[in-house]
Amino acid sequence: MTTPIQPVQSVAVLGLGIMGSALARHLMAGGFAVRGFDPDPQAAQRATDSGVVIASSADEAAQSVECVLTSLPSEVALTSTVDALIGGVRPEGEKTVLIELSTLSMDSKTMARDRLSNYGIEMLDCPVSGTGAQAQTKDIVLYASGTEDAYDFCRPVFDAVARESFFLGAFGNGTRMKFIANHLVAIHNVASAEALALARKSGLDPQQVFDVISSGAGTSRIFELRGPMMVEGIYTPATMKLDVWQKDMALIQEFAMQLGASTPLFEVTRPLYEAANAAGLGDQDTAAVHEILNRS
Repeated sequence: MTTPIQPVQSVAVLGLGIMGSALARHLMAGGFAVRGFDPDPQAAQRATDSGVVIASSADEAAQSVECVLTSLPSEVALTSTVDALIGGVRPEGEKTVLIELSTLSMDSKTMARDRLSNYGIEMLDCPVSGTGAQAQTKDIVLYASGTEDAYDFCRPVFDAVARESFFLGAFGNGTRMKFIANHLVAIHNVASAEALALARKSGLDPQQVFDVISSGAGTSRIFELRGPMMVEGIYTPATMKLDVWQKDMALIQEFAMQLGASTPLFEVTRPLYEAANAAGLGDQDTAAVHEILNRS
């Protein structure tokens, strides 16, 4: 007789920035017991104010929970988190799945998976499609890859935090899908900025242009998300900062080069993002490429 799988009841969220803190709130609203950790005291305090129980370390947060979500800013942060998890004491036979949500290189995720596997923790590669602002309203999509058993086990967690999740098969396919999605985001964002800059120069009212285009065939999710910022010329608070976006751009470029793929439209966008950073707009939203096009 097969022993039924016990439903996930407790979750740890490691990394409580805009994305991680939003996910923690949704999990609590969904009835999960949630513990969190972030080395940034301000992020930890904001999460505490939202009702998240804060642990003193990543390992303490992950003790005796079924699922661990990591939303991290860098490969260094992932390595440090894995170091903490494998350095702790874990009860024998305890089932834990780590859901890695960050946009990082394939090599860093594969190394993390292998190290955690040796310690009895299974990892899913599960990047997020969507911004921190979209996470606030549960308007994100998850690209999950790894074993289907682990995906099924964590499905209640995915349903609690995301509008939709997809199981994409072998580990790493989630990251590959995220690179392709971000390739389109890079292009759609610049296309939106260019169109609204063209509209301004033609004498059309930018707000009216946004309203009309949003209802027609020329729209995109990125146009609808970032168009209002471009119309107002106000690019804060950032849904994705320009200086952080440079990391994602570099990952996409490396991915395409490794495959020998031609990406001419993507390559055209790169100098515009670099120009926006050079103009001192790095802490503003990627929508600020609109300013570069306006000035030209």
